[in-house]
Amino acid sequence: MVARAYHAEIPPLSLSFWRWMLAGALLLPFVIRPILAHRKTLRAAGWRLPVLAAMGIASYNSLLYSAAQSTEAINLSLVNTCLPLATFLGAGLLLGEWPLRRAWAGMAVAAVGLFYLISQGSWQTVARLDFRPGDLLMLVAVLAWALYTLLLRRWASRLAVPALVLLAVLIYIGLPLILPFYLYELAKVGGFTPSWANLGAIGYTAVFASLVAYLAWNTGVARVGAARAALASYLMPVFTALLGWLLLGEALRHYHWIGGGLIFAGLLMATRPNLRQHS
Repeated sequence: MVARAYHAEIPPLSLSFWRWMLAGALLLPFVIRPILAHRKTLRAAGWRLPVLAAMGIASYNSLLYSAAQSTEAINLSLVNTCLPLATFLGAGLLLGEWPLRRAWAGMAVAAVGLFYLISQGSWQTVARLDFRPGDLLMLVAVLAWALYTLLLRRWASRLAVPALVLLAVLIYIGLPLILPFYLYELAKVGGFTPSWANLGAIGYTAVFASLVAYLAWNTGVARVGAARAALASYLMPVFTALLGWLLLGEALRHYHWIGGGLIFAGLLMATRPNLRQHS
């Protein structure tokens, strides 16, 4: 939402670079000593850390923000439905963790609910969509995020450091990877005009979309696995509708209730524990 709302005021690489710069600066006083204390484990992780930083820190957000420059929010949401499918397949191929048939069925139900919600209950809305180059960037971003999620799970034993330490290290590695693209953008289109609104957007993405969200995501992947964690992405439009109702006074329409109900039903179907294993 922030990327789309501020696409005319803040260039995509500027938003990506400065959100991580601010997030890294906020973390620095709290992670200097822990990073030194875990330096042997981090050094042993070797090339895996730059790969994760490239996928999760440098690529995903920069591509997402770039996609938001040339496509609509509904297109971004539609392409984002590929994330659970890509992660489901990757979990089986890379991790040997093939989801149960119940999980596949739950994903399908949730996907139907998501399509119904973002199409506002009219399939003609999707049929009339005009797909643009930004949609391809969004698809690449989704694949990068899926790979980040899968590799985070695959290399968990080699990344046995506190979550805050891992996130900080990935940020500090990812920032130099973004820097040359940011400088190129700066030379071509310029930066942004500092204002309370623009700085607020960067501050929000730095604190909530960077620190809070990434810590929660990394912890979730470690606890429930890549495939089940990826299903949570289907809840983003539901939360968007709820926040619009609570904060902006927007109405909740019938398609919000029906689509949201299908999404929750699908997620419950896909993630409920196997009762036979607990009996």
